[in-house]
Amino acid sequence: MSTPSLLALPIRRLTLRDLTACADLSEDRGWPREEHKWGLLLTAGKGYGIDAPDGGLVTACVVTEYGTPGRPELGAIGMVLVAKRYARQGVGRRLMRQVVAEMGLTPLTLHATPYGRPLYEELGFKVTGRAEMVSGHFVPRGPEPEISTRPAGAEDLAGILRLDSEIFGLDRTHVITRLPAFSDQLRVAEENGRIIGYAAAWPTMDTHVVGPLIARDTETAKAIVTSLAARTDRRLRTDIDVRHQELLSWVKECGLEPVGFNAVMAYGISELPGDWTRRFAPLTVAAG
Repeated sequence: MSTPSLLALPIRRLTLRDLTACADLSEDRGWPREEHKWGLLLTAGKGYGIDAPDGGLVTACVVTEYGTPGRPELGAIGMVLVAKRYARQGVGRRLMRQVVAEMGLTPLTLHATPYGRPLYEELGFKVTGRAEMVSGHFVPRGPEPEISTRPAGAEDLAGILRLDSEIFGLDRTHVITRLPAFSDQLRVAEENGRIIGYAAAWPTMDTHVVGPLIARDTETAKAIVTSLAARTDRRLRTDIDVRHQELLSWVKECGLEPVGFNAVMAYGISELPGDWTRRFAPLTVAAG
């Protein structure tokens, strides 16, 4: 197919009916299929894509909005993919331009691979930080954490939402309230009956992804990760803000190995809202 006709194909909104096509696109690019994650993103966020004339999708991405419903204060872009057979023909750039234009004055953020970063820089995104992906079988080292953790119950949701909004900096109720159904584990750390941290572990094909990881301090984050790891036989995977060097060094000592880095980028703001010192890992790099 020639580039002019390819660039004329319409961009449309994706729905859960496109779940298989989105997973196929991930697999086409050598990513895990992750239907489970796609399902969350397509229900909690807005999917965009272009249908391929020969079936499937040419390209896709998802935007998850945070802040006041109807008046988002931040949009997180993720899962930006172009089918191999249509790569380097400008469709990814066209899709991103459309998304940026549709979001108007709403600030945007994304996690960029080294491959995608030049395109985002061309569109005006600037690097604000870095996250390191680590993965492996977690083997506890050192003394048992003294901070108390337990499974989260329905009665904890209000406290989790308050803490998350304070630390993330924006309301993301529509995402956090989906965690009990989305994750295999949702645990809280508490002190004197007060929630001081929480995290989820959600499944991929062969791992449990730890995220979001929100905690009062590094010791609390360690306690939550340890408690999640103790209740799964799968490898753990997470993306940790590189400014949390103590936590990164500790998880590596416990068996998680470096996989790679993503650049955290922003458009329309100089830095992300919230308190990074207590925000250790995102739910997923696709949703911020």
